[in-house]
Amino acid sequence: MSTRPVKHSLTLRGHRTSVSLEPEFWDEFRRIAAERDQTLNGLAIKIDEARGDVGLASAIRVFVLNTLRDNQAS
Repeated sequence: MSTRPVKHSLTLRGHRTSVSLEPEFWDEFRRIAAERDQTLNGLAIKIDEARGDVGLASAIRVFVLNTLRDNQAS
């Protein structure tokens, strides 16, 4: 199954940026943010600060995947 990425704008420390993720990743990213009582922008800032030289979209995908794996393990 292949789903086309959807572009959304985020604001990171006062700067607007666009991130393209597949709808399934957006859904899980929103769910995780809500579960942590954070905004998407707030959670994206934390991911952005820790991502190193990887793209933000890739960093968000890996974050979502690792969070889902952690939730399954516990």
